[in-house]
Amino acid sequence: MMNDSANRRGPLLLGPLESEVMAFLWSAGTGTVRDVVENLNRKLAYTTVMTTLDRLFKKGLLDRQKSERAFLYTARVSHLDWERQRAGNLVAGLLSVSQPSRELLLSSLVDAVGQHDVNLLEQLEEKIRRKRKELSRRSHE
Repeated sequence: MMNDSANRRGPLLLGPLESEVMAFLWSAGTGTVRDVVENLNRKLAYTTVMTTLDRLFKKGLLDRQKSERAFLYTARVSHLDWERQRAGNLVAGLLSVSQPSRELLLSSLVDAVGQHDVNLLEQLEEKIRRKRKELSRRSHE
């Protein structure tokens, strides 16, 4: 999904411009520097966008291929996969704390979900049941 050097440094964070560029490419599918410049919600220099696309390419988030005289950029990771990875990194980071803090975090999460959306709380409960069954099957193999 992402290059090895990015994975060794830890989770990738995107700045506001990088996020905006990725959002355009996820929506459009592909684009040149010019395409991105013309479709951003703000006016930026061509070279600024070119540098940002190159940085995203070096982070392993974009593929590029030469098309006539310009590079054509494509996202290497889907928007859903990116969001899933970000959420996973967030939770993993929160769970890497001491045991009492983890218990407080999980308790707070359940309370917040229950207050926000009862259906989501039921979905969480179902996911926990499925995960327990999956882990139980693995341990018996």
